[in-house]
Amino acid sequence: MEQHHKAYLSLGSNLGNRLQNLQKGVLAINKTVGSVVKVSAVYENPALGFEGADFLNICLTVDTALPPLAILERTLEIEQQLGRKRDQGTGYSSRTLDIDIIYVDRLVVSETGLKIPHPKLTERNFVLKPLADIAPQFYHPILNKDTRNLLQECRDQSVLEKTRKKIYKDSGALWSQLQFLAIEGNIGAGKTSLAKKIAEDFNAKLVLERYADNPFLPKFYEDQSRYAFSLEMSFLADRYQQFMDDTSQFDLFKSFMVSDYDIFKSLIFAQVTLQKDEFELYRKVFNFMYKEVRKPGLYVYLNQNTEQLVRNIKNRGRTYEQGIAPAYLQKIHQGYIDFMKSHPSQQTLVIDLEHLNFVAHPKDYETLLELMEQKIVQTLFQD
Repeated sequence: MEQHHKAYLSLGSNLGNRLQNLQKGVLAINKTVGSVVKVSAVYENPALGFEGADFLNICLTVDTALPPLAILERTLEIEQQLGRKRDQGTGYSSRTLDIDIIYVDRLVVSETGLKIPHPKLTERNFVLKPLADIAPQFYHPILNKDTRNLLQECRDQSVLEKTRKKIYKDSGALWSQLQFLAIEGNIGAGKTSLAKKIAEDFNAKLVLERYADNPFLPKFYEDQSRYAFSLEMSFLADRYQQFMDDTSQFDLFKSFMVSDYDIFKSLIFAQVTLQKDEFELYRKVFNFMYKEVRKPGLYVYLNQNTEQLVRNIKNRGRTYEQGIAPAYLQKIHQGYIDFMKSHPSQQTLVIDLEHLNFVAHPKDYETLLELMEQKIVQTLFQD
């Protein structure tokens, strides 16, 4: 049976966006070291022992199957990946991310480059205080004193401030802060497939476009000029009603909401399909409704080339879609691009799918999740 350890780690950052560095470090620890069980509050303190910007510091409890030397190896890799450049000299310096191993169970380790418990632990207020948040009664295996006693005896008098900032222990907790994620893209880009996978993997409420229930859609593809206005108005009414019904309140048993469309797509498609006078009337109605609906915390646009879109449409076999012209798809794509350019304040992520097949290849799906996770971190954490 695999043996598990409880490791206590200290993370600090004083270069770049410190909050993002800490959150990225925690997510990386989850993926390569073990499951992060607890995260302390975030503390801010001046650089100790050298001239530099103030640090943000946290402590973690990690459930891991790795032995101490392997934990050290992985944490050094994470530091390097996040831009840490270790000074070959003996002094301290600023760093994007510093990860120290404080304890691993009650082990005592003395190896080249690794000492456990950390030999500077009792001298550092900025380690002991966050450690007291997550392990107040953990006893030092050599000194036989718990964290609270060590903190009381610590002679470090440097200023330490507990902040209101928060670091999330794993991807699920991080993604739940979105509240509402919209997956958008052209016809056949894979919006619904991706939204379903995310909803399942992250316990999200799934909001799907009810295109199949629209009686005007097959007629529109047969005679666009005749049925365009009826189609777009019916879509708008249905989307508005659905958004008001499905996004006005959260499901208490779900972490956030994910949808395979954003209501603004109504205006994008209408601009392509309607005559000028019809579109002006349509836009007046749309603007009134758009003010009332929930806006996504993150808007993801799946960018796929036209040739692949045509293949995807053909493969899914909806009879009324088979006559969609490539020129029409290109106009729709340009409409999305114009929308994103005209809304620079919206948190938007464009993902190019030309070399990614997230339905068939799990690694490609993981790549998409990593790209979205990076954007979520950037969106949530402004240092």
